[in-house]
Amino acid sequence: MAIMITDECINCGACEPECPNTAIYEGGVEWTWGGGTELTEVDFGDGTVVGGRDPQGPVSNEFYYIVADKCTECMGFHEEPQCAAVCPVDCCVPDPEHEEDEETLLAKKAWLHAEA
Repeated sequence: MAIMITDECINCGACEPECPNTAIYEGGVEWTWGGGTELTEVDFGDGTVVGGRDPQGPVSNEFYYIVADKCTECMGFHEEPQCAAVCPVDCCVPDPEHEEDEETLLAKKAWLHAEA
C-alpha cells in the first residue's frame, strides 16, 4: 500500500528529499506527474491525458503530503519506505485507502521511471 502522512506532521521536511519518486510535497504546493520521473504524459485510459509537467492541485494545504499514485513504498529502491525511516514523529504510515501488493508497486516504479 502507499504511504500517507498523518495530521501529526510537524512540517519538518525530512521526508521530501528521501523519496525516489518525488511523491512527497510540502503542503499547499502543486505537484506534477513528471517531477522526479520519466513521465512526459499520463493517459488514464478514459480519454483523459495529462502532461507530465502540468500542475496538479495540492493534496493538503496544511502539511506535507504523499501523492499515492506516485508512491511505491520505495520498492525497488530501498528495503523500507524512506519517509517513514527519517520521520521524527512517525507520521508516515501505510495508507489503508491505497493497498497494493509488491508486484503492483514494482510495476508502478517501472512505469514512473520508464523502465522497459
